[in-house]
Amino acid sequence: MRLAKFAFLSAMGAAFALASVSSVSAQVKIGAVLSVTGPASFLGDPEKKTLEIYVAAINAKGGVNGQKLQLIVYDDGGDANNARTFATRLIEEDKVVAMVGGTTTGSTMAMIPAFEEAQIPFISLAGAVQIIQPVRKWVFKTPHTDTMACEKIFADIKRRKLSKVALISGSGGFDKSMQAECVKVAPAAGITIVHQESYGPRDTDMTPQLTNIKGKADVQAVINPGFGQGPAIVTRNYRQLGITLPLYQSHGVASKQFIELAGPAAEGVRLPAAALLVADKLPAGDRQKPVVQSYQKTYEEKTKEPVSTFGGHAYDGLMIVVEAAQRAKSWDRAKVRDEIEKTKGFVGTGGIVNMSPTDHLGLDLSAFRMLEIQKGDWTLVPESGS
Repeated sequence: MRLAKFAFLSAMGAAFALASVSSVSAQVKIGAVLSVTGPASFLGDPEKKTLEIYVAAINAKGGVNGQKLQLIVYDDGGDANNARTFATRLIEEDKVVAMVGGTTTGSTMAMIPAFEEAQIPFISLAGAVQIIQPVRKWVFKTPHTDTMACEKIFADIKRRKLSKVALISGSGGFDKSMQAECVKVAPAAGITIVHQESYGPRDTDMTPQLTNIKGKADVQAVINPGFGQGPAIVTRNYRQLGITLPLYQSHGVASKQFIELAGPAAEGVRLPAAALLVADKLPAGDRQKPVVQSYQKTYEEKTKEPVSTFGGHAYDGLMIVVEAAQRAKSWDRAKVRDEIEKTKGFVGTGGIVNMSPTDHLGLDLSAFRMLEIQKGDWTLVPESGS
């Protein structure tokens, strides 16, 4: 009797062990290195929350290709060295099949060599064009580039019949990249950059730099490439000095947090951003409207926080990976990579994505909307006028 009982228990133990192994093997690991804390937390926090919300939703519906997703998130605190370390851990220890993140350009650039060498699809959530130019086989991204931001801003400035601008730029990776891109594309856009200023990451008063700009009689508009608290300080100092010239910010501040930090000084500021920020203001026939309204409703109901374009970038990245795996009918990394590159007509929060072997972003300038802050909220600027 005891032998029979022992045999039964042994069989049950083996069955549980097999079930456990089966459960683990049925999970597909998706990695994310995000700046959840630190100076870029207003980017990384909504990215993390978005990934968690939608991975849970996907798993509740049975997963992808019959396999549940396991999201593995590391917080780099905005430090590129941390990001590099976590990238190695995701590759060597966690054995991820795809990566959605880094939050910042600096973190992304630090991780690219590791994912390229490991041949793992990597969709970045950072802005600089250098992430995808030159094209790297395993690297993609979802946010609009800094080059596109410059071009969109310049087009709006031209509609206002202006042509001479000043730049005041931060010193971070994205800030420097956008500053350089604006300088590069200005001549073709018919824009002359007549003066430039810069500020450091710990600066709390940009009055001296803005005073220099105010003293330049030929400046007709001011552009601030940057993200984080710097642009909010620039905006407050700008109004304190009584500068009345048009002020443009980058898509790096496309969240309600910027409006809250800048306060009443944000009134009239323009910036290029995704349709997500004006979901309810889009015309009825806009292809993105159902997608951005659905994402906004889901995110705000789950988090009790206002939506930002940064969480939207994470949504787009995750869904592009998921749809690629569905088309591939496999989580084979090379097959998923190939299908990501073939993405056509994907309607995301950032725009309509059409990737190719020479374009690992897949967005054109129409994906950007020009917004103006009015009465503490986003409004659409008509593309046909100023």
